[in-house]
Amino acid sequence: MNMIKVMLVEDHSMIREGLKQLLELEKDIKVIAGFPDGRSAVEQYPKVRPDVVLMDINLPVLNGLEATELIRKTDPQAKIIMLTIHHDREYLLRSLDLGAMGYILKDADSRVLVEAVRSVFNNQTYIQPSMAKELVSEYKRIKSGTPDRPESFLTKRELEVLRLLTKGMLNKEIAKTLYISEKTVKNHISSIFRKLDVQDRTQAAVYAIRHRIGE
Repeated sequence: MNMIKVMLVEDHSMIREGLKQLLELEKDIKVIAGFPDGRSAVEQYPKVRPDVVLMDINLPVLNGLEATELIRKTDPQAKIIMLTIHHDREYLLRSLDLGAMGYILKDADSRVLVEAVRSVFNNQTYIQPSMAKELVSEYKRIKSGTPDRPESFLTKRELEVLRLLTKGMLNKEIAKTLYISEKTVKNHISSIFRKLDVQDRTQAAVYAIRHRIGE
């Protein structure tokens, strides 16, 4: 039996250990390495040479998307599955653009995780069924020739953050209003800047007002 050698990239040690134990319940899967950040994963990948990489997106130092891009540059045959909390289409499409072969959510059951690892190992793309509709939507959009405005890629939570940011609230005030941490607010704002292609809070607010976002 050929063992599938897996490398885990996840910043929470308890989750990383839990994934390891879960995967190794299968006779054909062996976790051979685990790293807490994207930079370590990129640096160690050539030495570890896994068959499949399970990559979180929200990683410190270097996020999972950046790490995936760099790993694929050094090894175009790298088989990477994004394991994430992000349900939105923009992350899915970006992951696939960068060469990821799989995309599954952290709330998926163990059957989905194992199926994804085996599928990608066998050179098959695996998208969690609940996310497949996002690809269908994108196909229909492209076929119709209707371009998406940047804000259409914002998640519901990002729209809430943008609305409060436009009112002049500070991160601490936004966090208190939405019952989330300041770190989470910062992550949402960084994502908003990237999706709207703006550089700062003022530009984001101007964009929101001009396009009547959040009204």
